[in-house]
Amino acid sequence: MSRRIEHSSKYTVPAEKVHEAVTSEQYWRDRIVAVGGPGATIEELTVRDETVAVTMSQIIAAEHLPSMVSKVVNGDIVIKRSETMAPFKDGKATGTFSAHVDGVPARIEGTQVLTGDENSATLEIDGEVEVKIPFLGGKIESAIVDEVVRLIQAEQDFTREWITK
Repeated sequence: MSRRIEHSSKYTVPAEKVHEAVTSEQYWRDRIVAVGGPGATIEELTVRDETVAVTMSQIIAAEHLPSMVSKVVNGDIVIKRSETMAPFKDGKATGTFSAHVDGVPARIEGTQVLTGDENSATLEIDGEVEVKIPFLGGKIESAIVDEVVRLIQAEQDFTREWITK
């Protein structure tokens, strides 16, 4: 079984301005420092033709893991995340996101769609979390969804601030 991730963020700036931010190399370098957490790094970053592809590593220390996760994973976990965003055309840009932890039978993946006009923008996140661990999978999925939404909100708050600077 899997759990859905659905989230929508509104911006009070033009959609093209949001797209310009998320396809900027400096944006990603600043974002990983601001909200990536201790030990977070950018593994790969490609910005070309108004398109971005980024792969990041983020660490969650063992002491911050929910107890049900600690039963399955020993020590800190390293999360490998990837995001893409295509060019903004005809009022829309689409992208993807994914995350995985080596050695853990889980996946997080989905799409992101940026829409808007010269006055505002909306970023819609639609994805899925699946953990293939008998008996605990559903509970871990729920915990992951909560954490992913919290992280998305922090990243999008950062984006709002970054754009205004």
